[in-house]
Amino acid sequence: MMAYVFQYIRSVIFVILMYAWMLVLGIIGAIPAALSRDWAYKFMRFYCVSVFWLARVLCGLTYEIRGKVPTGSVIVASKHQSFLDVMVNFYTVERGNFVMKKELKWAPILGFYAMRIGVAPVKRGARSKSMKEMVSGVEKEADTPSQLIIYPQGTRVPPGKYLPYKVGAAVLCQRFDRPCIPVATNVGVFWNKRGLYRKPGVAVFEYFEPLQKGLSVEEMTTEMERVIETNSNRLMAEAGFDVPPQDAS
Repeated sequence: MMAYVFQYIRSVIFVILMYAWMLVLGIIGAIPAALSRDWAYKFMRFYCVSVFWLARVLCGLTYEIRGKVPTGSVIVASKHQSFLDVMVNFYTVERGNFVMKKELKWAPILGFYAMRIGVAPVKRGARSKSMKEMVSGVEKEADTPSQLIIYPQGTRVPPGKYLPYKVGAAVLCQRFDRPCIPVATNVGVFWNKRGLYRKPGVAVFEYFEPLQKGLSVEEMTTEMERVIETNSNRLMAEAGFDVPPQDAS
């Protein structure tokens, strides 16, 4: 019990420092980032490294990368369970970018840097309108080689919960003729969607081979879901999480 209490206290300190540092570093880097997209990337990557260090020192939480890290112009379709997987995916690839919900563009610090690197903001709502916004946003940066990170379920999904995959990632792959790289993770076991507690351990992020080309949008979405969910369940079970039978493939 005492060990849990101490870990909880350290987790709260970590969360406070993480957001305080975002504010401080974001202000320091605002002018350089406004003048240069490269500087925006540098400050964002430095922030990620800082958070990784804080998580390791205060919470005993680290991460491991498995598989071949994607390079070139690709779509990275990732399981999304916490803010940590956003940072790890962004930091791991060479030139990460995102499809993100439009509301975040107005978030202090976060929104400014996201727009500086050219994210594609999408408003949740009518499927056809959201799809057009997403394609239009990505198209603006289509000539810039990058690893476009998208979360096919559209939101963070806690371990043990299921949410159907949307077709957006497959549509982008076909529209811009980019390979789709699935990413599985068990990070939610250690850093959940809600709450302040951060569990010590090693969060695993596993990158897989590109999905087969020539599939229809529906077929690619189905295969994407199979690869990501099956392997995320495996990684969560590896971390000691009891995956519900209906969600285990």
